[in-house]
Amino acid sequence: MATLSKTFDPSKFSKKITKSLTNISTGFNDPTDWISTGNYALNKRISGDFFRGIPLGKISMFSGQSGAGKSYVVSGSIIKNAQKQGIFCVVIDTENALDEAWLQAVGVDTSPDKIMRISASMIDDVAKIIGDFVADYKAEYESTPREERPKVLFVVDSLGMLLTPTDVAQFTGGDMKGDMGRKAKQLKALMTNITNMIGSLNIGLAVTNHSYANQDQYNGEGAQITSGGSGAIYSSSILVMMKKLKLKTDETGKKTTETHGIRAVCEVIKTRYAKPFERVEIEIPFSTGMDEYSGLFTYFKSKSLLEKSGKKHMYVDKDGNEHLYYEKEYNNNKDGILDLIMSEWSDDIEERDQVDTDDDDYDDDQDWIIVTKDN
Repeated sequence: MATLSKTFDPSKFSKKITKSLTNISTGFNDPTDWISTGNYALNKRISGDFFRGIPLGKISMFSGQSGAGKSYVVSGSIIKNAQKQGIFCVVIDTENALDEAWLQAVGVDTSPDKIMRISASMIDDVAKIIGDFVADYKAEYESTPREERPKVLFVVDSLGMLLTPTDVAQFTGGDMKGDMGRKAKQLKALMTNITNMIGSLNIGLAVTNHSYANQDQYNGEGAQITSGGSGAIYSSSILVMMKKLKLKTDETGKKTTETHGIRAVCEVIKTRYAKPFERVEIEIPFSTGMDEYSGLFTYFKSKSLLEKSGKKHMYVDKDGNEHLYYEKEYNNNKDGILDLIMSEWSDDIEERDQVDTDDDDYDDDQDWIIVTKDN
């Protein structure tokens, strides 16, 4: 007669692993907390949901040209929305650019119990700040159920300005030679370690980074290169490339010759929650800040939800009612039309066939190739 084998009990094995090894966790750590970017269309491109942006427990990177709106989105809008959810924010300012008046102007609460600003310029210092915090966090809340632990968002603005000891020594010594790839190696170590540290915790990391045009005619000339090497790209769960264009429409939607703000073309190069390589254009007027509805008209048009009728576009809701508006009326969310479309197509919109939107403002694909160099 065959004997029945005992059922394996993994609890002892799991406990031994997590107790004896560093930065090890068991089980699945799917995100449970999401922070809106402040723009519905960008949220959808990143997470597959109009109301979710970036998750805690992961690294999200926004890279792009100077003045493309990276700091506005990350250090402004994302921090503001994190605070609304009771998430404490620690912003590491490597550019000495985040003034309190500017943060308050974009809606961030600068009270000490809501945000901590740290000025740091060295990769080693950032690693120690985050490493020490995570160690103390784990020690204090290890026995606390995850849903009851405090939620924290780290922001590094920006990775591109961080220095290595070699950089400092060269500056003080007056010998400005290359760092022989040391910065890329240190950034890779920083990002890789943080990825493993925060995966099972209620801690997220959002970073900005610089990009520049590749000059190598044999390796994607004109393509956008993210500074600091490939380590940051590989470690990030989300990578959004941003490009700056001029906003030349006023508050009424009328086109003018004057520049009224920034049009940031965002391409989600990397995401684990939606289809990658999708674009959206968001508007950031100087006078009012980012328009949370910008980009939705073009997005819904690309999904064939809006049918052109003369100079207007028609939306037929799921009850068969027809809604006919001009483009600027859609952009202004007249009668809550964009809210209606989002509510009706929040889940299955990606099943729609995509069509050309005749949007000549986007550049061709060559400008969006990401070349990774460890430099």
